[in-house]
Amino acid sequence: MINTAPSTQHNTAWRLKAIITGSAGNLVEWYDWYAYAAFTLYFAPVFFPDGNDTAKLLNTAAIFAVGFLMRPIGGWLFGRIADRKGRKAAMTLSVLLMSLGSLMIGLTPGYKTIGILAPILLLLARLLQGLSVGGEYGTSATYLSEIATPEKRGFFSSFQYVTLIGGQLIALGIQLLLQKIFLSPAQLTEWGWRIPFFIGALLALVVLYMRRNMQESVRLDEQKSERGSLAVLIRQHPRAVLTVIGLTMGGTLAFYTYTTYMQKFLVNTVHLSKEQSTLIVFILMLIYACLQPLFGMLSDKYGRKPLLIGFGISGTLFTVPILTTLSHTTSAISAFLLIQAALLIVSGYTAINAVVKAELFPAEIRALGVGLPYALTVAIFGGTAEYIALYFKHIGNEPWYYWYITLCIFISLIVYVLIRDTRHTSYIDRDTK
Repeated sequence: MINTAPSTQHNTAWRLKAIITGSAGNLVEWYDWYAYAAFTLYFAPVFFPDGNDTAKLLNTAAIFAVGFLMRPIGGWLFGRIADRKGRKAAMTLSVLLMSLGSLMIGLTPGYKTIGILAPILLLLARLLQGLSVGGEYGTSATYLSEIATPEKRGFFSSFQYVTLIGGQLIALGIQLLLQKIFLSPAQLTEWGWRIPFFIGALLALVVLYMRRNMQESVRLDEQKSERGSLAVLIRQHPRAVLTVIGLTMGGTLAFYTYTTYMQKFLVNTVHLSKEQSTLIVFILMLIYACLQPLFGMLSDKYGRKPLLIGFGISGTLFTVPILTTLSHTTSAISAFLLIQAALLIVSGYTAINAVVKAELFPAEIRALGVGLPYALTVAIFGGTAEYIALYFKHIGNEPWYYWYITLCIFISLIVYVLIRDTRHTSYIDRDTK
């Protein structure tokens, strides 16, 4: 039997230290990932030849989407490592790859200097980052869920999205500092956009230092040959795999719409300045991060299912009205309030999706079971969100994108209604018996 040692043998102080250590890598990985999205408006002209501004954004959005295609491979590779060699090994390797990708972006010369090699190297760097972040999600979701006690599992695991959002906050915060204090717009476009990628590479070294003495969240049974086996996952847990896909579809699309893509939406559709849009998104993300533990605590008290259904119903009913109203507003305050309402709705998914998925699988297959189907779904729906949105805008039918989000959330709502509440059927609890 595989035992989840932290649940019974460690005190709160140890658990908090483990969460900080485990989630620090998640923060750095997602900082690096979002730095690309945050600074696209500045470096798009550097890597591609002169042309229409929306076309340049489409090119960088396409590379952003291609990076997502590596995430299922990362989910499989690092999930297998985590289930066979331990969570620590997988989490350490993933942050190293992310750092390497960031360093490549920061060092790559522009199109005018090396021609077609510039976008090719940008693509290679994003492929490395996609591989890394694809492995990070399943492993960190598994680790944080296993570290927690049963009565606080929703609260503790919510810190995965706190650090995920925190990574975006740091990226946006650095962007604000560079925009408003240190650099001119011309300097940002010419060379200043490289700074955040160098910072990301340095932060990874800090995380590696922190993880020197990181302890495992479970003691894996080395006699079990099915650890990390894709064949076992598909053969023995097909319903759980499909559940992860259904759980993720609408939530990830909504999340990437209101976070990653929203900065560009405010510039291109609402016609706010780059500086205004950055500040608005920064404040929104700060509030959003604070909401995650609150929703996690609600799930510990009332269950996971009510929160998921609440997101599904609200997202289905209000996505089109919110985005339609937002597209016609000219007020920064109105835009702020509308996006805040949307993020409040999405919190019903983001705060607890990690723990729900982790509770669906036994320990010897958990990291793979969480990471692979999640990464596959995010690659299809989250990774293409920005590209599809920009494409619909490019052809003059932007509202089609609003209905696309609504349909995906509705499909997820059906899954939320049909599944059992994992708070009462958790595999993590079975591991400790």
